[in-house]
Amino acid sequence: MSDQSSLFSDNYESFFRKLKEQIRSAQVKAALAVNKELVTLYWRIGREILERQQEAGWGAKVVDRLAQDLKTEFPDITGFSPRNLKYMRSFGEAYPDEKVVHQLGAQIPWKHNCVILDKVKDPDLRIWYIQKTIENGWSRVVLIHQIDSSLHA
Repeated sequence: MSDQSSLFSDNYESFFRKLKEQIRSAQVKAALAVNKELVTLYWRIGREILERQQEAGWGAKVVDRLAQDLKTEFPDITGFSPRNLKYMRSFGEAYPDEKVVHQLGAQIPWKHNCVILDKVKDPDLRIWYIQKTIENGWSRVVLIHQIDSSLHA
């Protein structure tokens, strides 16, 4: 009976270990998919704000009103503060081509993109930092350190 019990235990442990790996892998894939959709949404919102400001002459105050209206309409969703909407606008301005957003910007977390927008003004250098973040899996703290220490030089 102990041989059967041991066999069950070994089979169960192996099964459980594989199951945990599958769950963790699915969680990572889901988080990456959500991030990609969120960053793409933020880019689209930014492009819309930018276009309206350029074509219709909307001023900066529109961002404050939009933030308030979005907060009222979607009270459980964070991310629509005036500051974040301004980041969205800057993001849309920095990357006018949606292909670049899909290939690069949407592959890293939103706050990483905000750091790059704040700290790196050269468009080619921005892309370089995004690529390095993707390649190396940099956290936001590591990304800031790499930018501050002028890693690209």
